[in-house]
Amino acid sequence: MIEVGALRALRAVAALGTLARAAEELGFTASAVSQQIKRLERQVGVPVLAPAGRGVVLTPAGQAIAGSAPEVFQALERCAEAARSVSAGAPRGTLRVVAFSTAIRGLLAPVVPRLASRCPQLRVELTEQDPDEALHSVGAGTADLALVHDADGLLPAPLPPSLVRRRVHTDVGDVVMSRAHPLARLDAPLDEAALAGHAWVTSPPGTVCHQWFRRLFAQARAEPDVRHLVDDFATQLSLVVAGQVVALIPRLARPPLGEDLIARPLRRPPKREVHAVWRRSAEASPAIRAVLAELGLAASPGEAISPADRPKRAIPTPS
Repeated sequence: MIEVGALRALRAVAALGTLARAAEELGFTASAVSQQIKRLERQVGVPVLAPAGRGVVLTPAGQAIAGSAPEVFQALERCAEAARSVSAGAPRGTLRVVAFSTAIRGLLAPVVPRLASRCPQLRVELTEQDPDEALHSVGAGTADLALVHDADGLLPAPLPPSLVRRRVHTDVGDVVMSRAHPLARLDAPLDEAALAGHAWVTSPPGTVCHQWFRRLFAQARAEPDVRHLVDDFATQLSLVVAGQVVALIPRLARPPLGEDLIARPLRRPPKREVHAVWRRSAEASPAIRAVLAELGLAASPGEAISPADRPKRAIPTPS
C-alpha cells in the first residue's frame, strides 16, 4: 500500500520541481524526501521521477499518482475531521495559518489572544506568505487556512474545486500626512487635483501599493514627485512625520498614527478584497470555524466588517 508521506513528497516535488525545494516545504532533508520517493517506487513497481537538468520531472506513472493524490488527502482529512466533530466540536490541536504580512498585522494579530482565551486547546501557528504561495500551501496540505488578497482589486483567480474561498475583509488605501501638512486642512475626500504637486514616499515598483499609487495619477499630465521608495510602512510613516512627504497606506498596514499624523480618505480609494481559503475536505473543522468566526468580529483601523459579511457558526458556502 502507498504510504501517505511518500505520496505527499511526490506531490511536493511535482509542484516545486526539485527535491530540495520539496524538502524545504515539507520540513525534511532532501535525503529524506529522496528516500520517500524511492520507497514509493518500490511500492508501485515503476519509476515516478526522472532527472531533468538540475531538477526532476514526473514520469507518466508519477503524474498519474500525483493526479490522484488530492482525492486521497481529502478522504483522509474528512476522516480526521469526522473524528474531531464527534468530540463535541471543540477546536483543538494545531491550525497552520498562512497570510500576507498586513493581514497578519491587521486581521489575525487582534484575534489570536481571543482564540487563546476561548479555545485553550487550539494552537494557532502563523506564517507569512504571499498569496500565490499561501494558496499552494493550503492546496498541498502544508497549511490549513490562508488569507489572500485579490492583487490590486482584480477579480480573484478561479480556485480548484478542492478549495473554498470566503471574503472576510475589504482593505482600503488612505493618504497619511503630518497634521501640519496643507492636505490635512482639507475635509473633503482627496482627488487628483488636491494631490498634485505634493511630494511622496511610496512602496517600490512591483508591489500592490505601488500599483495603487500609480493609479492615483493615471490621468495626470505630470509625473508625481516621488522622493522615497520604501517597502516598510512604519518606515514610510517615520518620513511622513517630518511633514515633507505624504504616503498612500492600506488600512490593514497602518499602525496607530499618534498625535503627529492624520489620514485622509480618497474620493476614489484603491481597494483590495481579502479572502480566507481552506480545503473543502476540511470544512467541518472546528478550528477553522473558530478562526473564521473571530475574523468576522475583527475590525481593522477605519473599517469594520458588516454583519452580512461575517462568517456564521456553520462554514459558509464558497463564493
